[in-house]
Amino acid sequence: MLSVLVLHLMPRFMRFVFSRMRSLLQVSYTSWFLDAFNYAIATNMDVLNLSIGGPDYLDLPFVEKVWEITANNIIMVSAIGNDGPLYGTLNNPADQSDVIGVGGIDYSDHIASFSSRGMSTWEIPHGYGRVKPDVVAYGREIMGSKISTGCKSLSGTSVASPVVAGVVCLLVSIIPENKRKEILNPASMKQALVEGAAKLAGPNMYEQGAGRVDLLESYEILKSYQPRASIFPSVLDYTDCPYSWPFCLQPLYAGAMPVIFNATVLNGMGVIGYVHSPPIWHPSNEEGNLLNIRFTYSEVIWPWTGYLALHMQIKEEGAHFSGVIEGNVTVRVHSPPAQGERAVRTSTCVLKLKLNVFPTPPRSKRVLWDQFHSIKYPPGYIPRDSLDVRNDILDWHGDHLHTNFHIMFNMLRDAGYYIETLGSPLTCFDASQYGTLLMVDLEDEYFQEEIEKLRDDVINTGLGLAVFAEWYNVDTMVKMRFFDDNTRSWWTPVTGGANIPALNDLLAPFGIAFGDKILNGDFSNDDEQSRYASGTDIVRFPRGGYVHSFPFLDSSESGATQNLLLNSGMNKADSPILGLLEVGEGRIAVYGDSNCLDSSHMVTNCYRLLRKILDFTGSNIKDPVLFSKSVKQDMPLYEDDNHLSSRRTDVNFSMYSAVLGKDLICRTDSRFEVWGTKGYNLHIRGRNRKLPGYDVIDLGRGLNSTSDTSNSRHPKFTEKNKGDYFGNRYLGELDVPELVASQWLVPAVIAITGFVLFFSIWWIRQKRRRRRRSMSGRLANL
Repeated sequence: MLSVLVLHLMPRFMRFVFSRMRSLLQVSYTSWFLDAFNYAIATNMDVLNLSIGGPDYLDLPFVEKVWEITANNIIMVSAIGNDGPLYGTLNNPADQSDVIGVGGIDYSDHIASFSSRGMSTWEIPHGYGRVKPDVVAYGREIMGSKISTGCKSLSGTSVASPVVAGVVCLLVSIIPENKRKEILNPASMKQALVEGAAKLAGPNMYEQGAGRVDLLESYEILKSYQPRASIFPSVLDYTDCPYSWPFCLQPLYAGAMPVIFNATVLNGMGVIGYVHSPPIWHPSNEEGNLLNIRFTYSEVIWPWTGYLALHMQIKEEGAHFSGVIEGNVTVRVHSPPAQGERAVRTSTCVLKLKLNVFPTPPRSKRVLWDQFHSIKYPPGYIPRDSLDVRNDILDWHGDHLHTNFHIMFNMLRDAGYYIETLGSPLTCFDASQYGTLLMVDLEDEYFQEEIEKLRDDVINTGLGLAVFAEWYNVDTMVKMRFFDDNTRSWWTPVTGGANIPALNDLLAPFGIAFGDKILNGDFSNDDEQSRYASGTDIVRFPRGGYVHSFPFLDSSESGATQNLLLNSGMNKADSPILGLLEVGEGRIAVYGDSNCLDSSHMVTNCYRLLRKILDFTGSNIKDPVLFSKSVKQDMPLYEDDNHLSSRRTDVNFSMYSAVLGKDLICRTDSRFEVWGTKGYNLHIRGRNRKLPGYDVIDLGRGLNSTSDTSNSRHPKFTEKNKGDYFGNRYLGELDVPELVASQWLVPAVIAITGFVLFFSIWWIRQKRRRRRRSMSGRLANL
């Protein structure tokens, strides 16, 4: 007998948002689902459908209970979510590897606009998301029965998921009941579905997964199925575009950050498996030896699934190579013998690679995206960037190049730029390789070593810096506080749209700072209409820079809340929002809003402005409108310290930060040579000259030096220093730090000291010998 449980409730939204959304959605509590799951386990269910979901993959009681469900050999099918066409909007539990996540298509085999897109965001910032959904099924205008009588049309992944659950039930029914538990399990069923799915033409892997579910093909696979392990996806083909997006859009090249591909290991041999030896790369030809590949993977595979992440770099000898590298990655999985068996079950998984390789592009065209300093929901209340948006109060889409910034990524690639991702601190990249460091919508703090290195990278190494900030206003954050009935606690934003106090610390060596206004309005620049949505203003900028100001509404004056921003009672005033500056060997551009780059709630895009900024920061190409004489600063912008944004003292930010209370370390997303270290250029000796108005930056503090940026203070200006700042003289008087390699400095000092000591001892002995000879001569005369 086949037992099926179908749960088709309203979405299990964010744990703390229930009370806020009560007027719009039915409230559902985690405990309700735990009771239903316990019932499924107790009654030995075969298949469980969940037409529910929410972004809180850190709701551990729920997540762990799902693991318990699948560990008890219950096949779980779940809707991937209805937050499409936005990327990075997968819902839990469909985003778990042991669950069959289902997306929706229409009858023309087009991905439904409402169907959520991948990738998974659990692994960010140090890793890369997994491919989800697993499969797609018909989910638009599906005829179903009404609760009373008759039929009605239904749409949503909550409809597509039961379609796949029905397919699973049919596939289960073909296996004799006495052999069902021996052959069928969450992993073997997923293998049958993804290997039998029909790949659709057009959508990429993070939209369709393996493709449209195919009952007959999956039936043929299960009919002769023998327990084995496999990898999903089983192929990474850079020549298969658009399915292999974003990998097919940018080739590999020497000197780049590792490209990470995260695959799922499906172990149909047992609920637990082991990987005893590292995966192996088998190149198909001589060129394959140019690929330097490392692996991170699950040594213990439970329940039924694990991960295999490939970290791929091209060796330096391949800097001028152009072509295709092919080969296979193999990994061997072992599982305990099944009941009645004596031998350990063993299976070799194969992942086929076909990679495009390109000669290393010029520095000016290489852009590095800072992922490390981005904080998303969960675990904390990270508010949305645009306060105009009321139906989505959280920033939960990952803020990654391939999630809610994927359109910007595509645009930059079309413009000839090469974009790489940094998921480790700013000490973990070589600035001489990149034209621009792109920092967008960042919420975290910064290590003191990062601040010092970035200053040196820009001024002395010629790195370009482009910063897109967001709103930050403590009074507004306090007013966004609410009580959550589910957790019985008050929830308050842990930061604003961006962490302006931390950004101001980072930009302080350049004399740049953002304010705490929340600006809204339409403006025109170079005949291009744009929308400034809950952005901030620039309150400090050096003399000689170029600053653009526009009239906006400042909603912070009336206390912006979750309500719509009202126009009444607000005054428009010119506010500086865009600044461009040449400093030392490098160039800096700052802009107070990132919504024009974020596809989540974008009103108008600013891609044209971004290209102009990157042309300036990377190649020193100056757009005549941006660098008009009319916007050049004869006097610097300056705001007193007590008017700058301050950090919240009522929030334990270290709970959400990757910086506060943490070690500075380069992780597996950085170049192989700095894995497990503190990064580049930290053996610097000597001291820089003090910048007028700023504390001395000591570059000889050593590797183990860290600072608690939560207690960091803004630089204090004396009257003299303020005058120096206004005169902007420090940009011309800046002294280049004396870089002395620690490998020979210490031995040299010891050698010189030893020589001086040896010479002193020799000189004293010579003086004693001369005295003795003199005394002996006197005695002889007597």
